[in-house]
Parts: sequence; C-alpha cells; structure tokens
Amino acid sequence: MGIQFTMLKLDPGHAFGVNGPMQKDTGDESKVVEQYDFANEDLSGVDVLIIPNFVDQEFLFSQREKIKDFLAKKKIVVYCGHLFREWLPGCAPFMPQHIQNYKDYEVFPAENSHIFEGVTTEDMTFKKGVAGFFARGYHHAPVGAEILLTFANGKPVTYIDRTSTNGTILVHAGRDLLGYAGENKSTDRIRPQFLAWLEAEVKTLKEGTAQ
Repeated sequence: MGIQFTMLKLDPGHAFGVNGPMQKDTGDESKVVEQYDFANEDLSGVDVLIIPNFVDQEFLFSQREKIKDFLAKKKIVVYCGHLFREWLPGCAPFMPQHIQNYKDYEVFPAENSHIFEGVTTEDMTFKKGVAGFFARGYHHAPVGAEILLTFANGKPVTYIDRTSTNGTILVHAGRDLLGYAGENKSTDRIRPQFLAWLEAEVKTLKEGTAQ
C-alpha cells in the first residue's frame, strides 16, 4: 500500500543531487522536479515539499513568498541541509559544530522522536569508522520547536517547527532523510519512520488539529 499523501521534491541537478553518488533516494514516493522548474510548479495538489541539500539557495530566496504561501495553506516543508539565505520561515542560518574530538560529532535522538526511534548514536555518527557524515552543525531552533536530534551539547540537529507558520517545517542539518536505506544498520529505520511521520502530520494538518 502506497503513501496517502503527495510529495514534491526538488532535484539540485548535479553530481551531489537527489540521486548522486553521495546518497540515493531509493523510493518513488515523490514527484521529482528540476529545482528551477519550481518557479512554475503548481503546488495546489502537493502536501509535502522536500528540499534536499545542495539546492540553489539564492534561487530559493527568490521563491520565498511561494514557500511561505505554501506553508500558510497548512502544508509541510522539509529542508535537509545548511541554510545560509533567509528563504525558510523561522529557520536561522546554519552553524558549524565546535569540534575538539570525534565525539563532538555524536548525535542523540530525543526520547519521543518517532523518526529516529531505534536508531543508535553509533550508527548515525560513524560511517566506515569515520565520524561526522550524519551532521556537522545545527540551526538554532525557534521558540516552541520540537527537538528530535541533538549533539551532546544540546545543539539541535533536527527539529519540527509548528509555530512559525500555519503549516509544519522540519529542518535537518544534514543529508536527505529519505536517503537512509540499504546500509544494514539501524539508520535503515529512518526512511520508513520519516514517511510514517509525514503521513501522520499531513493527516493532522488536514484535520486542522496540528499542535
């Protein structure tokens, strides 16, 4: 049974894009469009907008009103990356994590984080024995945001913002959450749990009871 909502995903259109060598989105749940086609894309039938890392943020800045209007209609925007332009409501610029040793890259799920439930700190922090692939920084979360994932110092790697707009914004200071699959470790849980969270959040927003 497929997902019960519609997703539009922007493709940066280069080697590090949606299905570049760094990380692949293995599913077909999203309609994928070249990033610059977003300006002419009809969003009326879209529930979730997925914006992965390596997108052209100068272009997105020019489209900030379209993104704001989308959220005003009780929709969801997911941004995975390092924000440096103010195109996403409520999101502060990316800040690099202060690193003194590899343990400063360790990330920890919040107790009630359904997206990262059962995913271990070790599996997120290390890839082939090297730390820092999952996240290397954070965004200051707006007041009232739900924090899902942090560094040991409490800086938020992933958060949900339901207060800055009528919709829901999920910000993850790393790579596309849909790309975590097929690694034969606990990070394989992220993709299906993320999709399940999106489905539930879409339903809540449509019912007009988002918290």
